[in-house]
Amino acid sequence: MNILDGKDCYKTEQPRRGLIIDSLLLKSRWSFYLLCYLSIARSGFWGLWGKLTVKKQVQCSSRNLDLIEQLGGKWNISGLKNLDKADGAVMLIGNHMSMLETAAMPAIIAPHLKFTFVIKKTLMLVPFMSSTMRAMQAIPITRTNPREDFKTVLKEGKKLLNEGVSIAIFPQGTRTVDFNPDTFSTIGVKLAKAANAQVIPFALKTDFAAIKGLGKIKRNNTVCFAFGEPINVTGNGKEAHMKIIQFIENNLNQWKEEQKVIDEAAAKK
Repeated sequence: MNILDGKDCYKTEQPRRGLIIDSLLLKSRWSFYLLCYLSIARSGFWGLWGKLTVKKQVQCSSRNLDLIEQLGGKWNISGLKNLDKADGAVMLIGNHMSMLETAAMPAIIAPHLKFTFVIKKTLMLVPFMSSTMRAMQAIPITRTNPREDFKTVLKEGKKLLNEGVSIAIFPQGTRTVDFNPDTFSTIGVKLAKAANAQVIPFALKTDFAAIKGLGKIKRNNTVCFAFGEPINVTGNGKEAHMKIIQFIENNLNQWKEEQKVIDEAAAKK
């Protein structure tokens, strides 16, 4: 069961029962990474055999939604109904913070939109992740050759959008907690314009997991996702690009203040 079924917004209200394996692993970070990768492996197995349906994508990814709560974390998700307002396939454009995005987003987005990712090419070398991404028709890019990456995204992306597959892209290029509008590429907006598709902005805060590698997890950090109203791309796309940036900044600022209150309360205990 997906905890998001039938909901526009979801906030964790009650603590979930903990996991025995988490206690056995002394409540270390490995509880998260081991169980998260098992979900990825399950998805990859289905992908390897050509049987990764949308339903199976959601089932595998939903395990990671449950996992966060079972490890003591919380979710704050809003704007899911905006995903149903799209006029056909869309570009989903947002910031990038940790590995948790690709693990959780199928459970969040796939019940509303058939979608895939623009991903870093090196992910295609990760066991099981690679077969999942192939099954989802993900678009791999190098992030070392911007000109070739743009051609790839434009060619493959336009084809997928025309076939009814929405595309999630992280135009800032690298995972980071601090959002910098100056390094936030317009590639997603340009693709949307070329394919005559709408844009749905999203903002996320996934610093529950390590930003790079398999570092410590922060169980006190709330995992947040927000999705905005569909945006039509007009003119040179600058207005749409600025609306996306504003949406991300507004949500990140709000979540930062909320997390500050949580951290202060935890420090007093």
